[in-house]
Amino acid sequence: MIEKDTTTLKQYTTPLSRSIQEQYAISPDHYRGDVKLGLRNSDGTGVLVGVSKVGSVQGYLMQDGQRIPAPGRLYYRGIELTDIVEAHRSAGTFGFEEVAYLLLMGYLPSRSELAYFDKIMNQARKLPEGFTEGMIMRHPSHNIMNELARSVLSLYSYDPDPDNTSIDNMLLQSVKLIGYFPSIVANAYAVQRHYFHGDSLHIHFPVPELSTAENFLRMMRPDKSYTDEEAHLLDMMLMVHAEHGGGNNSTFVCRAMSSSGTDTYSAIAGAVGSLKGPLHGGANAKVMEMFRYVKENVDPHDDGSIRDYLNKLLDKQAGDRSGKIYGLGHAVYTMSDPRAVLLKKYAQRMAELKGYADDFALLQKVEEIGIPLVMERKGSDTPMCANVDMYSGLVYTMLGIPEEVFTPLFASARIAGWCANRIEEVVTCHRIMRPAYRAVTTHEHYVPMEQRGEHLHLTSAE
Repeated sequence: MIEKDTTTLKQYTTPLSRSIQEQYAISPDHYRGDVKLGLRNSDGTGVLVGVSKVGSVQGYLMQDGQRIPAPGRLYYRGIELTDIVEAHRSAGTFGFEEVAYLLLMGYLPSRSELAYFDKIMNQARKLPEGFTEGMIMRHPSHNIMNELARSVLSLYSYDPDPDNTSIDNMLLQSVKLIGYFPSIVANAYAVQRHYFHGDSLHIHFPVPELSTAENFLRMMRPDKSYTDEEAHLLDMMLMVHAEHGGGNNSTFVCRAMSSSGTDTYSAIAGAVGSLKGPLHGGANAKVMEMFRYVKENVDPHDDGSIRDYLNKLLDKQAGDRSGKIYGLGHAVYTMSDPRAVLLKKYAQRMAELKGYADDFALLQKVEEIGIPLVMERKGSDTPMCANVDMYSGLVYTMLGIPEEVFTPLFASARIAGWCANRIEEVVTCHRIMRPAYRAVTTHEHYVPMEQRGEHLHLTSAE
């Protein structure tokens, strides 16, 4: 019935859409001067719209008004992400729960505080009674990010005090959402595979004594099995993606919506919708799509063959014809993306164990050869680096995580940062975000119906 209604409506909207381009098109000339297209300054830096204690992204130094490239650094509450990851890798412990505590509370927990938080998280991972059956199984979706956003909005109905924006209530909602997200994603994937691909339906419940990473792998796999090394690698991925400053698109959406005084579920659903975009959270899937084209068309042992194909990508003669080498470059990082550095360091062994060593080596070649090509095309001598998306897709693939789950899993980590940024926005700002747009239309008079001309030439069939 829905398909039939859509086809009928399309018969009416198609002729209307033919003339819409000229009504919406705006000349690039209007974006000169003080208009900040995409909230970017002329040098590519983001327009400064606020301050934050939650996360800090540093990729260059400012000296005499000029950007000086520097190794990338990412801080969570003032603590460098690399130090957090290295500490847990050395100790053989899981770190995502500690990162979530740090982002929410503002300080590292003691042993007893972390144990108490883990206990709360164990309770939070279990979805409300009947939620999976009523919200996920009855309304399967082709896209898990849309399923996730709808599920978040529906959780409003399960909250006895959803509009309360006191700190204690927002903290309670945040902990629940951090616990819920992996369960929603795993269940939504199982339902999607069952209804759209004919797979057997396997729904696994989270186990209290396991970490977020262990539970996610257990819930995703029909046989519930995983190795300790797989779980620790996924745990690192969750830590790496948990926060990235208030200026990234999804966090900014969350903060902008929170500034209006709306409820937690609406603000987080908005962030999920933003992260779905291929220019944001969906970028790692675009890297993997590009990488498949590369593998099919190059000799991995011939740098010249790789260079020639990358030039074809940039010339819009290959791949998706976008003219991009996905995974290269970043809005802030110049010399390096610390997240990509960590992934390359700790994913190498998994690549060898899982039979992806050749793929990993080829991806590194794409990075090494592609960076100077892109810099040459841009006529820039500013250092460029691979971003986290260059390697995260391959890491997820090595862990047996399907492509349609890449971005939802990203969201399952970033929910910690979203919630921390939301609380900060509500507690400290007290003013709705309201950027301005300059109107570039000419003033027109209202024309009576009998005096109007035809803009469309509709046929009788239309």
